[in-house]
Amino acid sequence: MEVRVLKYFLAVAREGSITGAAASLHLTQPTLTRQLQGLEKELGQKLLIRGKYRVSLTPEGMMLRKRAEEIVDLVDKTEAEFNSITDIIGGDIYIGCGETDSMKDVASVMKELQTEYPDIKFHIYSGNAEDVTEKLDKGLLDFGVLIQPIDLSKYDYITLPDKDVWGVVMRNDSQLAAKEFVELDDLISVPLIASRQMSKKYSADSGFLDWFGDKFDSLNISATYNLIYNAVLMVKAGMGYAITLDKLANTSEANGICFKPLHPKLESGLDIVWKKYQVFSPAAKLFLERLQVRFNG
Repeated sequence: MEVRVLKYFLAVAREGSITGAAASLHLTQPTLTRQLQGLEKELGQKLLIRGKYRVSLTPEGMMLRKRAEEIVDLVDKTEAEFNSITDIIGGDIYIGCGETDSMKDVASVMKELQTEYPDIKFHIYSGNAEDVTEKLDKGLLDFGVLIQPIDLSKYDYITLPDKDVWGVVMRNDSQLAAKEFVELDDLISVPLIASRQMSKKYSADSGFLDWFGDKFDSLNISATYNLIYNAVLMVKAGMGYAITLDKLANTSEANGICFKPLHPKLESGLDIVWKKYQVFSPAAKLFLERLQVRFNG
């Protein structure tokens, strides 16, 4: 497969039209059609369903779209790394991170480095540990900022000094809003909006299984979320109580919601991780050196 042809395929998937994709690629429609037919023949699979006005992806086409996006991103990243190898330090650094207030410590290092080397550009991808490590393993990210505990056997890492506190975001008019903190028994009978990290599949890795003990299966998890913004909207709509880390949601009085920590306290540390034996671009290598100085002393 040629990367060029994969880009053609992605253009068709994006436009939903061979005519529209051909125009965006500055190709004739017959040329683009031949390239797509050649790709289908090479893979031995039908990738597109051609309608009268639109085209859609077959299940095999949707699978290729995901892989093609990863391949093109990796090729672009590799080209950018080699283009940045000059006497002037610059280039792109890709960081994946979960939602955490401690990211501010990493951002201060980013700002320090960018002030000295304005040709360095940072690209942030937000997601949970599963999302970030998948992209890290595929070489699409240089670093990940992950909430503990996490399996670090495949990575080198730096542990950040701060810890994040788990608690519950709720409406100010909810029955638990008057409490100083939230205990286990408070959560058994109310609808919970839980992160995927807290779901039963991941509970053994997140500390929640120990905190909830034998009452974990009694929880009423009515909704799950990946990033806190949408969870807050569900809280405001009255769907339930969102279990999350402190300092992520805007809990000002005017916003109508508040945060109450769990009791006993449940905390999570954070690690900056990268693949073992990773070959860094000059910019990423310099960033790692600054992280090590800042957090390892």
